[in-house]
Amino acid sequence: MRDTGLEFVLIGTFLAAASGVPALFVRRGSRVGQNIATAVMFLAACIGIGGAILGLFAGRQGGGSVSSALPWTVLGASAVRLDPLSAFFLFPLFAVGALGSLYAGSYRDAARHPRSAGSQLAFWGLLVAGMALLLVAADAPAFILGWEFMALSAFFLIVLDDDREESRRAGFVYLAATHAGTLLLLALFALWRRFTGSFAFVAPASGLLGPTARNLLFVLAVVAFGIKAGIMPLHFWLPGAHANAPSHVSAILSGVMLKMGVYGIMRFAFLLGPPPPLWGGALLAIGAASSLLGVAFAIAQHDLKRLLAYHSVENIGIILMGFGLALTGISRGHGLVAALGMAAALLHVWNHSIFKTLLFFGAGSVAERTGTRMLDRLGGLARAMPWTATLFLVGAAAIAGLPPLNGFVSEFLLYFGAFAGARDGLPEASSLLVVPALAATGALALACFVKVYGVAFLGRPRTARRPGLRESPPAMIVPMAVLAALCLVIGLAPGLFAPALDAVIASLPLGGGAAVGGILTLAPLATIGKAGLAFAAIAAIFVLVSIVVSARRRGKASVDTWDCGYAAPDARMQYGASSFGRPIGSLFGWILRPTVHVPVVKGAFPEPSRMESEVDDVSLDRLVLPLARLIERRSGWFRRFQQGLTQRYLLYILVTVLLLLGTMIPFGDFFASLLKG
Repeated sequence: MRDTGLEFVLIGTFLAAASGVPALFVRRGSRVGQNIATAVMFLAACIGIGGAILGLFAGRQGGGSVSSALPWTVLGASAVRLDPLSAFFLFPLFAVGALGSLYAGSYRDAARHPRSAGSQLAFWGLLVAGMALLLVAADAPAFILGWEFMALSAFFLIVLDDDREESRRAGFVYLAATHAGTLLLLALFALWRRFTGSFAFVAPASGLLGPTARNLLFVLAVVAFGIKAGIMPLHFWLPGAHANAPSHVSAILSGVMLKMGVYGIMRFAFLLGPPPPLWGGALLAIGAASSLLGVAFAIAQHDLKRLLAYHSVENIGIILMGFGLALTGISRGHGLVAALGMAAALLHVWNHSIFKTLLFFGAGSVAERTGTRMLDRLGGLARAMPWTATLFLVGAAAIAGLPPLNGFVSEFLLYFGAFAGARDGLPEASSLLVVPALAATGALALACFVKVYGVAFLGRPRTARRPGLRESPPAMIVPMAVLAALCLVIGLAPGLFAPALDAVIASLPLGGGAAVGGILTLAPLATIGKAGLAFAAIAAIFVLVSIVVSARRRGKASVDTWDCGYAAPDARMQYGASSFGRPIGSLFGWILRPTVHVPVVKGAFPEPSRMESEVDDVSLDRLVLPLARLIERRSGWFRRFQQGLTQRYLLYILVTVLLLLGTMIPFGDFFASLLKG
């Protein structure tokens, strides 16, 4: 059967992959290749999003999911398929791919970065294409092909500034993490083939998988995809990669690539059949821990992009709480809770892609103009960069879950589902975990972005500015404005996006009553939109009054009060990032364990000094790296076998083959029979 939506998506994928190729053949420093890549990427995005729309609503048109074959000579044929779930994730992929390409044209133009211009454009296109192929893959070979295109392209984009040690280190940590996830995926797909007899992503017949096999596959999926999603404590690659990559790369890593891990968890959870209550409870606990600890580590950061990276951990936790709530509703036969949890998770996938991309674009605008990402070296940027300051404020309010913006809507759906579960006797899915975790996360996120905005954009400059500091060019501002507008549209008119949520929910086995009447009948989205409009009107009136009052005061003489002798305060008499976040960070001192450098004042004429604090990463610096060093020390004895003698290496191979022949087949049969039982 012909599937026009899938054909459009495949055409968009091919165009995205080819978008950066012309840049490899033009003169270094020329903008021709960059302009061609941006134009082709926008064309790919238009075609791909058009295909995603057709795929999302194919069921309503009587089409349904249609599979096509791609040649794969090693393992037979690889299949691709477009269904509402994969179509839903394609929207932010193509949108961020196009906007990021436009943003990069000014942020990292070929004239200023001639050495890496061609590779940047080529790997950007391959990254988008790899994720698109991954999303439409209907079996393991196609999925792994897209996964590896994504993983390797992201690595080369992270290390674009390979002359910086921090970039190289972040890239290799990411590479180690992503290949650890790939090895786990290979184990997952091998077991899937062993139990089902196929690599196809098709739900097996009832009774084919025993409880032990289902639990093992679920745990493997959560760990393998969780590394890519950046859930706590598997996030160890994320802060360094997001902080040191170029900002448009950080945006697509956070806004889109992390969602590939979320997509994988969702896809496999539904393939494994009706979930036991333990699965939903585990994801709720993991999501709550990721959201709370992610925002706690974010508050303690002084690097703007590293702070945003930890907020990615936080928001992935919120998505997992929504999906965990959905699985709990399915396992308990509560379709309402399942639908609301799934709607919250899906909508937050879109919302996080929008406002986190906006925030990383804003951080890139600040870093590109000021030459620093450190909050304690910024201040007063709202006067010099008013558009960046305003648009960043929209993203900050959205990620903090404030009305009338999109972050509030998805978090409201999660609250609504949690309270519905509490009302109907599902306390483990609601008030005991979701509500307090989400409330605390929202409050801490708000405090964190009050710190960020106050320190970076308000007050006075804390250090000498670059001469001629001015606003970023339109090619950087326009993508940010588009994303800010989407934050407002979803927040003010969430009902417009209910059909997309309904299409995905209707295609999933969520249980009885899940899709009756659609999400508009299950949650008061229309009321949310009206409240958002009222809130926006009040805010607009407040802004207008402030402008009028400021205009009347302009030109009037003013003098400072005596103020205890500080008649001429300077930039040092402001709260810094450390002092601002310390009271809240002290609540999480048991896990943050900050290193504080206290100023030392000696003599009558002391040298300048300042108070600073540092927080290392709980996974990378306290677990992964110490464990790697321990393994390196303990493995030194193995070098005696590396003597460079071919005869001995052949002997090692012979012994290995004999061991495999003698043990692997009976052990595999025994292991499979044990799991099936």
